Amino acid sequence: MKKGIAILGSTGSIGRQTLEVVSAFPSTFNVVALAAKDEVDLIVEQTKKFSPLLVSVATEAVKAKVEEKLGDPKIKILVGEEGLLAVATYSAAKLLVVAIPGALSLSAVMAAVRAGKDIALATKEVLVASGSLFMEETKTAKVKIFPIDSEHSALAQCLAGEKIEKVKKLILTASGGPFLKTPQEKLANMTAKDALAHPTWKMGPKITIDSATLMNKGFEVMEAHFLFGLDYSQIEVLVHPQSVIHSMVEFTDGAIKAQLAAPDMRIPIQYALFGMERNSNLWGRVDWAKIKTLTFEKPEKDKFPCLEFAYQAGRRGGTMPAALNAANEEAVGLFLKGKIGYLDIAAKIRQVMDKHQLVEQPTLEQILEADSWARGQF
Repeated sequence: MKKGIAILGSTGSIGRQTLEVVSAFPSTFNVVALAAKDEVDLIVEQTKKFSPLLVSVATEAVKAKVEEKLGDPKIKILVGEEGLLAVATYSAAKLLVVAIPGALSLSAVMAAVRAGKDIALATKEVLVASGSLFMEETKTAKVKIFPIDSEHSALAQCLAGEKIEKVKKLILTASGGPFLKTPQEKLANMTAKDALAHPTWKMGPKITIDSATLMNKGFEVMEAHFLFGLDYSQIEVLVHPQSVIHSMVEFTDGAIKAQLAAPDMRIPIQYALFGMERNSNLWGRVDWAKIKTLTFEKPEKDKFPCLEFAYQAGRRGGTMPAALNAANEEAVGLFLKGKIGYLDIAAKIRQVMDKHQLVEQPTLEQILEADSWARGQF
C-alpha cells in the first residue's frame, strides 16, 4: 500500500525536491494533498501531475485562477489558514512534509501532530518558535519526527544505535554563506543580490539570507537542542565551506562520527520520506577525486551576531525564540525589499529581543501572541 503524503509548501525549494523524490518512487508514495502560496502555473502543473484530492492556496484570487486553468471540479481547493489546516490533517495522509518558511504553518503542524500524522520537518521555525510545546505534543500523540535539514538528518544518522548519554557534543557544520570571506567593514554595503549568491546550496530567498547572517545555523542549534535533548553547551557550530560533512557527533570516549554526502537536499528528503531507512540514490554522490581539502573554522561572532542571538534566545527559552524568529522574518523581508541594509537585520533583531517581555512556559496562543507582538515592532 502506498504511503499518503501531504506537503505544506509544495512550490518552494524543498517542496519541489520532495515531489522529485516522490516521482522517483511512484509505487511507494502517493501525494494526497498540497498547500502552496500563489505560484498559479506551478500549482496547476503539480496538481495535474500528482492528482492530489485537496489543494490549498493563499487567496480566493489565486484559487479562481487555479480553478480556471485546471477545469476539474473534482479537486477540492481551499484558501488560507483553513486550507493549511485541512492539508495538514487530511485523513489520507500518513506523513506531512512541512516546508513552508516562517511561522505561518505553526498552528497547522500542531493540529497534524494531534491528528496522529508523522512529520517530515524542513521548516525550522516550528521548533524554533515552539520547541518545548511541539516536542511535548509529539510525545503525547506518539508521532515520529523525521528531520529534513541535512544537518539534523546527519546527526540522526550518527546517533543511530548510540546512547544519548554517551554524547559529549553535537557539531553542526555551516557553509559560511556568501560573506564568509567578505571583510567585516564591507558588510554594510552588501545588497540582497549579494546575499542571495550562496556558494553551495540552492534554497529559497528567506533561508538564503538566513544563511548569509548565520541565523539559519542558530536556528539549527535550537532545533538540535529540541530534537536530541542536549544542552546548548553541548552544541557547537563549525564553518565547513565544502558542505560535504553535514554534521558530526563527538562521544565521551573521544570518538567522532561524521555523516558525509553530496550537497543535494533530495538525499535527506528521501531518507525522511522512507522513515529514515536507506534506499537507492538517484541523486548526487560525493566524487572523492574532486575533493582536495576539507576545512573547518570557528564562526566569527562579531561578524555574524545572529548566531549568538539564537544561542541567547534558546537559553532564555519561553517566548523569546518566537520573538527572535518573528523579528528575523520581518527584518529579512525588509532587506529583500531593499528597505533596510544588511547590518540592520541584526540591529533590529537585537532591539526586539531587548524589548520583549518573556513568558516562560507559554501556550500555543501565547507563542502566537509573541510572534505577532514582535512583528508589530516593524
